[in-house]
Amino acid sequence: MLAHLLRSILFAMFAVGCACLWYFRAEAWWLAWAGFWFPPVALASVLALEFALAAVVNRADPAPRAKVRNWVIAWSRELWTALKVFGWWMPFGQRTVPDFLPVAVTGQTGVVFVHGFFCNRGIWTPWLKILRKEGRAFSAINLEPVLGSIDHYASQVDVAVSRVTAATGRPPVVICHSMGGLAVRAWLRSAGPAADQRILRVITLGTPNSGTWLARFVRVANGRQMRHRGAWVRQLEAGEPAHRFTRFTSWYSNCDNVVFPASTATLAGADNRLASGLAHVELALDPEVMRCCLEGIRAS
Repeated sequence: MLAHLLRSILFAMFAVGCACLWYFRAEAWWLAWAGFWFPPVALASVLALEFALAAVVNRADPAPRAKVRNWVIAWSRELWTALKVFGWWMPFGQRTVPDFLPVAVTGQTGVVFVHGFFCNRGIWTPWLKILRKEGRAFSAINLEPVLGSIDHYASQVDVAVSRVTAATGRPPVVICHSMGGLAVRAWLRSAGPAADQRILRVITLGTPNSGTWLARFVRVANGRQMRHRGAWVRQLEAGEPAHRFTRFTSWYSNCDNVVFPASTATLAGADNRLASGLAHVELALDPEVMRCCLEGIRAS
């Protein structure tokens, strides 16, 4: 569903840009090109606003404060990453690397991938290519409905965990980006105490574990649930045993432009790891973060 929507948006923006080039070609060439380049400029402006808000809100957060230079670099890298992920991987390449679940890999730890808000499995493309090359079992979910309640995603997580476990004979590692971490926690809560034994470890990348300040501007169901210290987040925490988070590794950043204050991506009792200077989508694709996570999986 999301891939179709993104393709439609991209084609519409390209058509409007070409129309501007044609319509204003003889009168004002600068206006023609301004219309053509408006979408990426608008994206850059929205990202800049997010980073500015994050920088202000993070001033009161205990996480190490980023310098202005760090914010500017993170903005420039996130712009390129967003264009690549939302402009190609998710609309056109989400099925480039299908799930890999051969029974022959029994005895080797498999991986379940859970994406974040307004994303699909295409965001995991570099991860999936590496695991496919290694012959390691994995399943990457497309959370549906895209703008539905986070609680509704629990059954999809359950199916993916079961499929990978059936292929390997072992509990998988679950890797989550952003809202995906909340979906996994919602699944663990709904599945009861026995669910903890069905996973080896959960790795969250920029997950708003305590919600995010930015969600106050979102009106869709899963966006409202991610409000900072909101009712849904507090209810989720109330139903979780204290020992659960010893199975979690939570990566967070002091330059995250979506999940802030920065420490909201941490969990009490988890292995919390600061990835300094990384933006939100970039955090899911940073080579060093990927290397650390994959080394842990290989050693499990």
